[in-house]
Amino acid sequence: MQIEIINTGSELLLGYVLNTHQQWLCRRLSDGGRVVARQVAVADEGPAIQQAVREALGRADLVITTGGLGPTSDDITRDLIAELLGKKLHEDAQVVAHVENFFAQRKRPMPASCRVQAMVPEGAIVLPNAHGTAPGLAMEIPDGQFRHAGRSTWLVMLPGPPRELRPMFTDQVRPLIAREFPIEGGFVCRTLKTTGIGESFVEERIAGPLKPLTDAGLELGYCARTGEVDVRIIARGDGAEPAAAEAERIIRKHVGDLIYGLDDDELESVLVRELTARKKMLALAEACTGGFIANRITNVSGASAVLLAGLVTYSNAAKEKFLGVNPATLAGHGAVSEATAREMAEGAMANTGADYALAVTGIAGPTGGTEAKPVGTVFIALAGGGPTKVINPTNRYDRETFKFVTSQQALELLRRRVLGIGV
Repeated sequence: MQIEIINTGSELLLGYVLNTHQQWLCRRLSDGGRVVARQVAVADEGPAIQQAVREALGRADLVITTGGLGPTSDDITRDLIAELLGKKLHEDAQVVAHVENFFAQRKRPMPASCRVQAMVPEGAIVLPNAHGTAPGLAMEIPDGQFRHAGRSTWLVMLPGPPRELRPMFTDQVRPLIAREFPIEGGFVCRTLKTTGIGESFVEERIAGPLKPLTDAGLELGYCARTGEVDVRIIARGDGAEPAAAEAERIIRKHVGDLIYGLDDDELESVLVRELTARKKMLALAEACTGGFIANRITNVSGASAVLLAGLVTYSNAAKEKFLGVNPATLAGHGAVSEATAREMAEGAMANTGADYALAVTGIAGPTGGTEAKPVGTVFIALAGGGPTKVINPTNRYDRETFKFVTSQQALELLRRRVLGIGV
């Protein structure tokens, strides 16, 4: 089965809006065993949209478009596709009623232009929009109109706003796809998430041991991001589940404790889960990361069960006052030093009563570095659960990336201590 996605919107190509549809739709489709073959973004221009749709209908079994169904002058996807298909548009009374009710419930007058959203190509299935005004549309394109494959093609048009597109796809499009394109055989897609190791090193460890499985059809992929590497395994057919399980066993054997989670796990969510299970509390003392570690932790639902306090002690005076760092330590070693990081962590734990405390101090740059302590120098300290541990990585990145990588290293240091892995 070939699936193509066409995202319409000049704002995507100008870089003003991030195209989140690609990732979200591709993930939901792949979770159901259907992998997208092609994805393009085109401007809100007639020739570009019609050409992209025409080409996709000539190749694919399922074509999904996003955007261009609203009431403004640049919302032209519906009209252009109707023209391409040779379909007349008619006003759908139920859609008109929905749009009118949408504004009435909000006690707002309905602009006359909004009525255009009720124009539906003949033969199209209307996908009601519970979160907005523009309905989605689904159409079966007969074999022979754009390609000769012995079966028809389905074209689905979705509105652009994610809060409208996502529930519409989940509630209405996914059942349609399951009905029209049933999966034959098994399908398993699993992602093992690692941190603290490079992509090439991961491959060196697992490619050889996995070769019998990959030769037999297992798909193996890597996705490297700053501070992390994902290992993705895809197995198909009747033996998909045991093949995926065996691949995971082999990967865990050779990568081991560098794997921190599966699929949608994030390092902070794993930590909140592990600390919660152990009924342990955490305190944070941040300088160079400016509260970024606390932000990551508090992005996780349930973080209140584990995060006791987060202190952003950017100045030396704050380190002394709130963490009890000795002025002599700051004078003798500097704010960015192993000694200061150690006292920050131990002071945070002592002053809050937490079971663990993380402290970070460093030079994020691009200014502030010296020959002895260049930009990227950072000290990360962990107190609690054993002797205080201080690590000194060098994170020579832009300022934002520096903060993320440093937070990743700090959280991983804590994870290993909590789980009793070599710290």
